[in-house]
Amino acid sequence: MRKIIHIDMDAFYASIEQRDNKEYRNKPLVVGSSGVRGVVAAASYEARKYGIKSAMASQKAMQLCPNIIFVQPRFEVYKSVSKQIKEIFLKYTDKVEPLSLDEAFLDVTENYMNEPYAMEVAKKIKSDIFKETNLTASAGVSFNKFLAKIASDYNKPNGLFIITPKKAEKFVGKLKVESFFGIGKKTSQKLHELGIYTGWDLKQKTQDELIRYFGKQGRKFYLNAKGIDYGEVNPNRIRKSLGAENTFRVDTNSLEFIYLELKEICKEVIERIKKVSFKGKTITLKVRYENFKIVSKSKTLSQPVTDYSVLYKSARELLHELDLSNKVRLIGISIKNMYNIETDTTLGHQLEIPFEV
Repeated sequence: MRKIIHIDMDAFYASIEQRDNKEYRNKPLVVGSSGVRGVVAAASYEARKYGIKSAMASQKAMQLCPNIIFVQPRFEVYKSVSKQIKEIFLKYTDKVEPLSLDEAFLDVTENYMNEPYAMEVAKKIKSDIFKETNLTASAGVSFNKFLAKIASDYNKPNGLFIITPKKAEKFVGKLKVESFFGIGKKTSQKLHELGIYTGWDLKQKTQDELIRYFGKQGRKFYLNAKGIDYGEVNPNRIRKSLGAENTFRVDTNSLEFIYLELKEICKEVIERIKKVSFKGKTITLKVRYENFKIVSKSKTLSQPVTDYSVLYKSARELLHELDLSNKVRLIGISIKNMYNIETDTTLGHQLEIPFEV
């Protein structure tokens, strides 16, 4: 039986800011801009007590907590700390699958410490992280990734929780479907419409029923409801897309202004492509209008995107396929990976997976 650990740093960005500035400690703090269009990238646990959470509009956060502290993000610092933490993981196993800067799966079935108990490995990792970074992490331990992820969320912050084979199915049965790894707001709403609120409710549905409702994801939901997950910890996890976007300070339909913004976004995307040697051929342009409606257009090239002029030309062509009579508040470009990763040997190395606001 496999021994899987999921490590999730506690309020990672916010905790780093509190660690590095004594004035911020034990105070409600968010990482992000306080501007009209600002968004909360991360919230300290003190801020979360007011109902503030990531992806919330900054203006809403200020309404919930008038004395909230706003701190501009320092992504280079976060990346540096994330690298420190990964080095700690690699002291125990080479089977590390990063999900973002602040979380990862580890397979410690066989580990460099020859420690037979995954719980003990998790304790040592948490201790090492605190000693080296002065930050806390929560750990979940189980026999598959799905359950390890749930376990790490169960007792935060600075938590450690194990889900054993004997109690797995009963534990999952009591969970709300919103707590399932991979089930977001829209999917949970659809599940509720079907009378499915808990893991037990989900388990009452047949695999065919769930596939009919949710496609391929339906089989995953069917297995997860029984505490089953066949996914392996993959050290060579391949990024499927890469992109950048910008929210304008003022809504606009000025083509001149949008072109300038599009140029900067395309330059940023090309820099990221070169930094991680990403290979993708499908370009997607995303636009959010002043009424918050989102539309997108895509095109697939014959070769991977590596050149700024090619990307910008394609992005402009996609832009002209959209209705620009309404004012625009956000524009973004993403590149998707269209390579067959089973046959393309150029993609067989570890990629960093940055968390972008």
